[in-house]
Amino acid sequence: MVQIDPSLVQWSAVEAEREGRPLLVLLHGVGSHEGDLIGLTPYLPQQFVAASLRAPLPHGDGFSWYPLSTPGAPDPGAVDDAAEAVLAWLDTLPDVHPSVSLLGFSQGGSLSLQLLRHAPERFAFAAVLAGFVVPAAGDDDTLERAGARDEALAAARPAVFYGRGDVDQVIPVEAVERTQAWLDEHADAEQTVYPGLAHGVSQEELDDLNAFIGRVTATPITEAGTPVATADPVG
Repeated sequence: MVQIDPSLVQWSAVEAEREGRPLLVLLHGVGSHEGDLIGLTPYLPQQFVAASLRAPLPHGDGFSWYPLSTPGAPDPGAVDDAAEAVLAWLDTLPDVHPSVSLLGFSQGGSLSLQLLRHAPERFAFAAVLAGFVVPAAGDDDTLERAGARDEALAAARPAVFYGRGDVDQVIPVEAVERTQAWLDEHADAEQTVYPGLAHGVSQEELDDLNAFIGRVTATPITEAGTPVATADPVG
């Protein structure tokens, strides 16, 4: 059983400044760490308080949410374990945030969508940067449970921002196509492709993300500077 270590969570604000602010949970990519995506917070709406989690599994010089297997098609059971660990961590927080949202990069993006499958009612929106949806797999009972979750998600149709670069060599084309089709069926999704962007985050993408957040949460948009680009070596 994997767990989130609360002592390793990086917050964008001290505890005394978190109450009453919407929470944005940051989920890094494979081989990275909790100090990565926290660098984006100055360029996101400042009404949010961000919590950047460290993935539970060691991977090279960093960490991963689940073991790597076929690129873009990991073992869904391991992804479920990671999602349940994040939900368990959320359950430990004091009830001081009016909403909770997700922002995940690459492998963290796939985890964001899996979290929506587990608990669509818990999240105001999910932002998936250079990520993908995990395909269902397993025995008949497992597929039946996964299908029921997707049916519930399609009924809820949560807000999702999906951004990716057109020269991303990390996320396989079939995973991208699967994600596009799945989002059309299961979410109220804004999908944007950024010309010339590889496996990272651009200024234009952050501007679009801020506009999306403003639309779905009625949160004023902050002026964004030059973001900290991020990338992981594999999806």
